[in-house]
Amino acid sequence: MTKTEKFHELLREPGSFILPGAYDAMSARLIEETGFKAIYATGAGISNAQIGWADVGLTSLKEVVDIVARMADVTSVPIVVDADTGFGNAINVIRTVREFERAGAAAIQMEDQVSPKKCGHFSGKEVISKEEMVNKIKAVLDTRQDDKLAVIARTDALAVNGMGDAIERAHTYREAGADIIFVEAPTTIDQLKEITNSLKGIPQIINLVEGGRTPLMSLLEAEEIGFKIMLCANTALRSAIKGITESLKVLKEEGSQENVMDLICTWEERQSLFKLDQVKQWEKEYLYNINLK
Repeated sequence: MTKTEKFHELLREPGSFILPGAYDAMSARLIEETGFKAIYATGAGISNAQIGWADVGLTSLKEVVDIVARMADVTSVPIVVDADTGFGNAINVIRTVREFERAGAAAIQMEDQVSPKKCGHFSGKEVISKEEMVNKIKAVLDTRQDDKLAVIARTDALAVNGMGDAIERAHTYREAGADIIFVEAPTTIDQLKEITNSLKGIPQIINLVEGGRTPLMSLLEAEEIGFKIMLCANTALRSAIKGITESLKVLKEEGSQENVMDLICTWEERQSLFKLDQVKQWEKEYLYNINLK
């Protein structure tokens, strides 16, 4: 089964699922090995971790594609790619789809913000016209080589134009061919229920950002409201930031690694994660027998 087929299988399975965010190959591998069934290549996380800047549309298509390709190379579960605005207009979207398909994406998420975009939980967002976004969705559908490549249409119109426009856009994007709908940054439980009630029968994403605009909840609670996917885009990244900071503080203050051992993984855990045994097996198979002939 291909990764795109696996993702559609996930959508058909009963119940909802958590989609954790990865920002590099290491975090992607950790997500799979922890037992999650899909990975989210987070645009915010890639911007933070790879170029060291906030999620304000500074990453290039090539930078994100390279990271996604590395994620896909070391994992076997579907990868959902945050493609921001598609990195330009509908013509740019054509290249974006080609690049992400080659990189190994199983689904592409695209939003209706003006480019350059901002994090969905930042203030000062702007949105393009509904018609322009529909053309971007059509560009994805017409360009993809694998008709199982899923299309996730995100609207940021709620914070800009209000709920009515957000719901109308969501229906329009679905009619244009989007597989999944993502209304970004509702601020209350009532808004969340209004969204799912207005879009019954359509797979939907809830984006839970710790400290963000949308109230946090459990997977069971999100499922009861009507969301298929609970996106936790930057939980892993923010855990890493805190863990690295704590270890470095101990190292700086004490001048010793003695008290960082409880803050870091073991030597064995590290080598296991990065498949040292597999590398050794390859060495035996392809290198050590060179002089035996």
